Amino acid sequence: MKYGFVIDNRKCIGCHACTTACKSEHDVPVGVNRTWVKQVEKGEFPDTRRLFSVMRCNHCTDAPCVEICPTEALYVRKDGIVDFDKDRCIGCKSCMQACPYDALYIDPENHTAAKCNYCAHRVDVGLEPACVNVCPEHAIISGDMDDPTSEITELLSRQQVKVRKPEKGTQPNLFYIDADDASLNPTATEREADYLWSSQSRGVGHFAKEAEKMAFSNGDLIDALMKTEAAEKEMRTDQDIAENGPSKSIDVMLGKKARRAYDVPDKGVLWGWEVSAYVWTKAIAAGAFLVPFLATAFGFAEVNATAQWLGLGIGLLFLALTGGLLVMDLDRPDRFLNVLLRPQWGSWLVKGGYAITAYGGLLTLLAGMSWMGWDALVTPTNWVTAVIAVIVAIYTAFLFAQAKGRDFWQSPTLAIHMLVHSLMAGAAVFGLLSLVITSGADWMQFLKYVMLTGIVVNLFTMMIELTMTHPTDDARRTVEMITKGRYKNKFWAGVLAFGNILPLLLLFFMATNAISLALAGGIILIGIYLVEDIWVEAPQRIPLS
Repeated sequence: MKYGFVIDNRKCIGCHACTTACKSEHDVPVGVNRTWVKQVEKGEFPDTRRLFSVMRCNHCTDAPCVEICPTEALYVRKDGIVDFDKDRCIGCKSCMQACPYDALYIDPENHTAAKCNYCAHRVDVGLEPACVNVCPEHAIISGDMDDPTSEITELLSRQQVKVRKPEKGTQPNLFYIDADDASLNPTATEREADYLWSSQSRGVGHFAKEAEKMAFSNGDLIDALMKTEAAEKEMRTDQDIAENGPSKSIDVMLGKKARRAYDVPDKGVLWGWEVSAYVWTKAIAAGAFLVPFLATAFGFAEVNATAQWLGLGIGLLFLALTGGLLVMDLDRPDRFLNVLLRPQWGSWLVKGGYAITAYGGLLTLLAGMSWMGWDALVTPTNWVTAVIAVIVAIYTAFLFAQAKGRDFWQSPTLAIHMLVHSLMAGAAVFGLLSLVITSGADWMQFLKYVMLTGIVVNLFTMMIELTMTHPTDDARRTVEMITKGRYKNKFWAGVLAFGNILPLLLLFFMATNAISLALAGGIILIGIYLVEDIWVEAPQRIPLS
């Protein structure tokens, strides 16, 4: 048994009855939707067409939201329905990053994730989903695709159908008849701050502030028309204007370029500054131990007892800050222990949570061993701690890779990027501390070389991430946004010039002393935060529906 949906676009009239029925059946709050109808206008007046596309959970065979969910709040039933248990959800928003179809939302009332669950409670008693029952044109067809006599199976066998984003490999079970890429492909039309026919220009609940930032300060019809007309004029060539004259309002609204006429509010940036800061503090926590460990274990420099104790203390301090930021970002922080007590071991959020816990325990154990003078046990424990520190440094790269909705995060160099940042951050912190603690010349020289090498590898890694041939349009658009779009000043001036080139020159040309190390270290730490902030936020600006 395997349930699925077919949306017959030949019949859909865009009445929104499915949206209304879904809201009524599940008591969905205003501002969020489990099912919605996206409307796109295409063509040039008078030869125009309005496309209607019913959007919802695709009930994927290989559901990335289930794989990334740390608490098994999302799960696949035996009949193929992807259902959820709100009582287990911690509101981490990982599922929303993993879903390529923008199907999940955070309920503004109970602050847990929700989505279309195929009206599982109705299916269990032999009824069809509410949207199927209410559709006046029978444009939504549901049923068991494994049953050769079912209507959905017959339609799939004789009609040409499309799915959204087949390249994601999720094997979606939501199929469209007579679909148009202008509607199904989210990057085929620009997501604007407001829509002429939209009654929901602003989000509510968790996303209200972010959506409000993106909305027009004055959303009246005349302003919307003027902005759209200006954009249309820029798109048209001089020859076109000479032949046909300037665009009129009706030509603008139904112009050559397909445009969205109705859509749900943009959810905005789901992982904000808390996640950027947590990646930064985690890098410091791991690097504070790894840098003195490498110096001692491989004989690069002599590390005095003060530096070793500071490494343990800084590691624990920034690890605690990392945990605090992780909990702060949850919409249900009261349930954060579910990650450890109700784990779904396929999620890298769970593996990372246990790695952070183990790392904190090992740092505490090392401090106790050093205090008690158990030197025979310190060396093997150091090696185990170093391995866990590396896992702590890089596990977020694998968590981001599970977020299949964000193509830029699928970079194979992201783990190297995060490990290098940890070593840079650790050396930078000790560079700052060189102002207040006495250190040997070989230790200071070692810190200089770690920072220099880290900057060079970091620049090379960023170059690969930004210049490699990206397989998807979403990843390419993210790169363009970083290098030429809204983040260009922050990247070129903040990350590249200030955060990398400046400390590189300082370390290369200035003498190796406490002042040069501290100055370079402080700049490096700022640069690391800036790049993490861009790398976390920019991919989330790409629309998924």
